[in-house]
Amino acid sequence: MDMGSWLERSAIHVRGVADNKRQALSLTADLAAKAFGLKASEVLEALLEREAAGSTGVGYGVAVPHAKLPALDRMRAVFVKLEHPVAFDSLDDKPVDLVFALFAPVGAETEHLRSLARLSRLLRKPEIREQLRNAHSADAVYAILVREVESSAA
Repeated sequence: MDMGSWLERSAIHVRGVADNKRQALSLTADLAAKAFGLKASEVLEALLEREAAGSTGVGYGVAVPHAKLPALDRMRAVFVKLEHPVAFDSLDDKPVDLVFALFAPVGAETEHLRSLARLSRLLRKPEIREQLRNAHSADAVYAILVREVESSAA
């Protein structure tokens, strides 16, 4: 998993404001649309369709929404840190303040599943979640995630 190849600083937002799950997903879709040159409505529709199959709130205040988008030619990601946690129907019933969305091109099922699994393992680490919550810039978030992925791959 090469975090640096699919997470760009322009796809990181550290002061997101949302009152509920749908608004958090909409904020995520807007950021993805701007970063990837897509229509926000199409990204949101894909996220909501996946969310209808089951919540992507994985626990510990973290959600990992994901979708396949035909317009993509490679894995892409968006990270949003919410100023205030929102209910997300998470596995542990705790509200979410860290949203890390993965987007895969159609046909990239294996890469998509591997990336989701690796990302979920990374975000289960309490120290990583704490560092992300304390990060105040896109550069800081990027450095935390890329450094951790590189060090765990070594």
